[in-house]
Amino acid sequence: MTETTTSRATAAGTLIALGIVYGDIGTSPLYTVRGVFEGRPVSEAVVLGTVSAVIWTLTLLTTVKYVLIAMRADNNGEGGILSLYALLQRLNYKYLYLPAIVGAAALLADGVITPPISVSSAIEGLRILKPELQTVPIVLVILLGLFTIQQFGTAIIGKLFGPVMLVFFTMLAVLGVQFLVKDFSVLRAFNPYYALHMLASEPGGFWLLGSIFLCSTGAEALYADMGHVGRPNIYVSWAFVKVCLVLNYLGQGAWLLQHLGQPLGDRNPFFAMIPAWGLLPAIGLCTLATIIASQALISGSFTLIIEALRLNFWPKVKVLYPTDLRGQAYVPSLNWLLCAGCVGVVLYFRESSNMEAAYGLAITFTMLMTTVLLAFYLHLRKVSPVWIGLLILVYFTIEGSFLAANLRKFPEGGYVSVLMSLLLLAVMVSWIQGGRLRDSFIKYVPLADWLPLLKELSADTSVAKYATHLVYLTDSADPAQVERGITHSIFQKSPKRADVYYLIHVITTDEPYTKEYHVDTVLPDDLVRIEFKLGFRVDHAINYMFRQVVTDLVKTKEIDITSRYNSLREQDVVGDFQFVILNRTLPYAQSLSAWQRLVARLAGGLRWLGITQQESFGLDNSSVTFENIPLLIPERPELALTRV
Repeated sequence: MTETTTSRATAAGTLIALGIVYGDIGTSPLYTVRGVFEGRPVSEAVVLGTVSAVIWTLTLLTTVKYVLIAMRADNNGEGGILSLYALLQRLNYKYLYLPAIVGAAALLADGVITPPISVSSAIEGLRILKPELQTVPIVLVILLGLFTIQQFGTAIIGKLFGPVMLVFFTMLAVLGVQFLVKDFSVLRAFNPYYALHMLASEPGGFWLLGSIFLCSTGAEALYADMGHVGRPNIYVSWAFVKVCLVLNYLGQGAWLLQHLGQPLGDRNPFFAMIPAWGLLPAIGLCTLATIIASQALISGSFTLIIEALRLNFWPKVKVLYPTDLRGQAYVPSLNWLLCAGCVGVVLYFRESSNMEAAYGLAITFTMLMTTVLLAFYLHLRKVSPVWIGLLILVYFTIEGSFLAANLRKFPEGGYVSVLMSLLLLAVMVSWIQGGRLRDSFIKYVPLADWLPLLKELSADTSVAKYATHLVYLTDSADPAQVERGITHSIFQKSPKRADVYYLIHVITTDEPYTKEYHVDTVLPDDLVRIEFKLGFRVDHAINYMFRQVVTDLVKTKEIDITSRYNSLREQDVVGDFQFVILNRTLPYAQSLSAWQRLVARLAGGLRWLGITQQESFGLDNSSVTFENIPLLIPERPELALTRV
């Protein structure tokens, strides 16, 4: 996205926003109202109450909370729950990461439900023309095709998203208006009294919130996609989208008022509003819209995992960049995990009406966690505690009510999304705790104590040269400290003589796209420390970044990378570079507590399932050496051995 489209609203930026941001929330009219009246006769009180609840949910939850409040809490233009957490890290609250990972796990679980329910709800519209049609095979083919093309990038089809969604939203508005003009009495739904009256007085009215909530499930994605299109473009496009959505819901309400006292059966008010001559084109357009909604959620899931990787919330996995488009990435492991989950959901539930039971429950947790983090953000901005308390009161009441209503779906299928959320959360917690356990055992020593010996080793020709340039990755944020494992590797575990030693330290910053480095020449011609400051959305391609830094240092004559062998130096041959990666092991795990052993095993298993540090940093196989370093060597009592 160009600076123009992110700093101010443009026609092109607004069109792109339509294609990227609103797929999920835009396709909700296909199933939201139908879910309310499933198994319930149509009554005026429920019709007006439902439409009123939808209008005010879109207003209070989507417009006020996300568009007007959350999008102000941007991290250098980036949005989403993990971007918000990254912005709050400076508060240094010990457990602030918990709401962030709970929300992220629930959002990923929602990504397994959204594509099946969206595509199924569109394809099932064909049953109006062919009642006996088996939709499951069609849905599976579409989903499999969608996940297959991810590896090639979506830059080309992405250009079609905006125009398609513009036509789709226009269709929503036109369909709604054609029935609204037949019965303007449905406009009474703008009065919130009808929503409150339905919830309080209608039998089972409160539980209808579980279906009504589906109208706003894309609100979190709207916030997360802010970095792709810019806040001004969302402001403009959301005004258009909300008008189209409200008109369609009013139209569905007007259609329902014409069928009072009747059960819906297999009829869907959305498709029932479409004239017979336009049904097939409308279903085709809806299918395209649901594919776009699914694509947006898949791309959003990739972005979420990449942010989690940079924040050390997720095991290191392979990330590919199939196109040069900023922000477009491909995470193979997640892609096929989502694909398997979506296929499983379709085969298990088969009908979109059954999937509604699993849909919405997980995302309410994400919304609640975003509310918690927003309260901390307002505290960071020194907003009055009164306003912070009001925010918590209002949105805990609204979102808590939706959560309570959605919990009724738990035995009917809601357990699917909850179990997926818990599984993803367990992965994050295990990885975070495993990292903290590992860090607690790393020993650091003063670097200055080892500098004289390092200089002597570098000049000691009696020791075989290990490499011309020897590079270590260090976790030490303090330039004056270095891991005991690195000094052990250089001096004790087969002494490694090199002409120049390098220490590389990577800092992940709170800003998304920072790309900076700092060089400290600790020992001229012998030891250089390089510190990279990379944003949480920047790929850690250390191999390429290190080459650029070395090139810069050569240009400024701060280092000499020419081979030190006389025969090669005369020909200006560049010396070899060798990376040493320390694999920290726990061979004495029996000395740990039961909880620590469990965490170590889980984190070790996740590390085995992910990619290596070598792959993570993009290092060449031929220039990497791996060494096992024990993290923990417990003290043992002296053994009273007797010589015989």
